[in-house]
Amino acid sequence: MSYAFIKRLTVIALPTALLVAAYAALGRIQLLPEAQRELAFYAPYLALSGGLLLSLAFNRGRVFLSLLLLGLFYLVARNYPLQDADYVPRALYLFFSVLIPANLGLFCFMRERGVFTRAGKQRLGFLAGQALAVFWMVRYPQDYGAVPELIARPLSRWSLVGQAALSDTGLLLFVLAGLLIAIRAVRRRYPIDVALLGTLIALAIALNRIESPFVPALFVTAAVLLLTIAVLQDSHSMAFSDDLTGLPSRRALNEQMMGLGRRYVVAMLDVDHFKRFNDTYGHDVGDQVLKMVGSKMAAVKGGGKPFRYGGEEFTIIFQRRDLKEVIPYLEELRQTIAGYQLWIRGADRPKEAEAGKAKRSGASSGSGKSVSVTVSIGVAASAEDLRTPADVIKAADRALYRAKQRGRNQIAS
Repeated sequence: MSYAFIKRLTVIALPTALLVAAYAALGRIQLLPEAQRELAFYAPYLALSGGLLLSLAFNRGRVFLSLLLLGLFYLVARNYPLQDADYVPRALYLFFSVLIPANLGLFCFMRERGVFTRAGKQRLGFLAGQALAVFWMVRYPQDYGAVPELIARPLSRWSLVGQAALSDTGLLLFVLAGLLIAIRAVRRRYPIDVALLGTLIALAIALNRIESPFVPALFVTAAVLLLTIAVLQDSHSMAFSDDLTGLPSRRALNEQMMGLGRRYVVAMLDVDHFKRFNDTYGHDVGDQVLKMVGSKMAAVKGGGKPFRYGGEEFTIIFQRRDLKEVIPYLEELRQTIAGYQLWIRGADRPKEAEAGKAKRSGASSGSGKSVSVTVSIGVAASAEDLRTPADVIKAADRALYRAKQRGRNQIAS
């Protein structure tokens, strides 16, 4: 099971588990004593306090804004019976049903700009302006009463929601926002994007079952926890993953080395003539070289776990393997990288992925230039005279030096 797959699974599994747990708790919370049931109504406030502090500490503006929106919704839901048919609670409910999906969709596609930066303050002002506009329209129904009526109006002769509490407009916005966030979450696989999708689902459930006193409390708490944990996951990913290649970083390698056991192999890999690539074609092409090598290493066989060691150097750890076992896998990796044609972008090179793939396969021609990339690999295994991981890495590094001295594009042990 590859590192990338495990990382993707972890990011998706946690939001799913929290939403399932919130749903399962609905049937059990009624069995609790009254004092404990009362505590459930304060759980969102406690979770919000921790989430807001954490998002401030890590300067995550998108999460901070989302948590403010959640807090405002729950505060209003606790103080106004939103399921009532009177104008004020009904209007508040309808405004939340369209503003929540619209704002969460916007937050997902916003670039992270921090909390109290200039852009962060503008976004806070944007959210505050919405709250003020809703307050004003609710306060003066004689002038703005037509707005909630417009939101509540069916979009067609046949209502899209049937007996659901959400209006057609609200449901449509939730579906559209959900699709857009889901597409972005699948493409980028960022924890905060996935958490925003889970938050959208949780609030759709809370709004659709607003008549149940425990549904908003449980699902708002779940949504707050999703966003809070996403901040920690995102910060962990930044610290332990390499942004350029997507591989685990040297810090992750250092942690991995603590629990290797007695039998393992370390391979040190270096891109040949990397400085020449940068000097000849520029750093953008150098980055493309590193990305390509990282992508090939991520698919290495034999149970190898790749890391970016630094610069143009990479490391692969093979646990519970011997030197003879891993050499064929490393040789296959070396040949795969050497056989890959990296096209330098010309003026006529297509930007679309499929067209670029066709060009690499020789289906089209143009002014772009293709280059080959080779790597040298040094490998060493744990042994009686190499007792610590640091010793094995040094031995692999010496072997890498020998591979370069012998002419590069080869493996030395």
